[in-house]
Amino acid sequence: MRAVDFDGIGMTSQRTRARLIARLEAKGIKSSQVLEAIKKTPRHLFVDEALSHRAYEDIALPIGYHQTLSQPYIVARMTEALLNNGSLTNVLEVGTGSGYQTAILAKLVKKVYSIERIKPLFNQACERMRLLSLSNTYLKLNDGCKGWTEVEPFDGIIVTAAPCSIPPSLLQQLLPKGGRMVIPVGQNHKQKLLLITREGNHYRQKFLESVHFVPLLSGKVY
Repeated sequence: MRAVDFDGIGMTSQRTRARLIARLEAKGIKSSQVLEAIKKTPRHLFVDEALSHRAYEDIALPIGYHQTLSQPYIVARMTEALLNNGSLTNVLEVGTGSGYQTAILAKLVKKVYSIERIKPLFNQACERMRLLSLSNTYLKLNDGCKGWTEVEPFDGIIVTAAPCSIPPSLLQQLLPKGGRMVIPVGQNHKQKLLLITREGNHYRQKFLESVHFVPLLSGKVY
């Protein structure tokens, strides 16, 4: 991990972050809490130093191992949809990746449990949580498709990679009354971002928009 520069200079400055926030607002992001969390989170610390000058562009960036750091708009859109009914207490993130989405959630919910299957990414994300003093994040190296049964139920679940179909284990770990999950579903360029709300044994689905995520895979990678 390189030396920590939380504020950044030049293309990673506060002025550059403010321009990103303006772009997100123009695209329809309305939550002031979500926008503030994105503004205050140093995205340049979540990518390779060679890409840090592009950290505040509204684009996805590679983080290695065929994974990406999601486009800021998608992070904002998913977070806003998850929190649309109010604050959440117990949130599961499937696919920690760089830890950027984890850090955003940590500013907005009481506890974030995040699962990553690729050990080098897991290790890097743990170090970033430590550097940013995000003590309400709990990371685990495991198969995210299985969820985290030891700390269920979750009033919110966010999935940052796309399965072909919704994993039943994640549905079952939602809080029975009003638990919410934001998840991309589908293959290749035919993915749909869905908001799922649980009411007992019934799951209501709402289409949010078309998206393109890396596939959700099972198993651990060392």
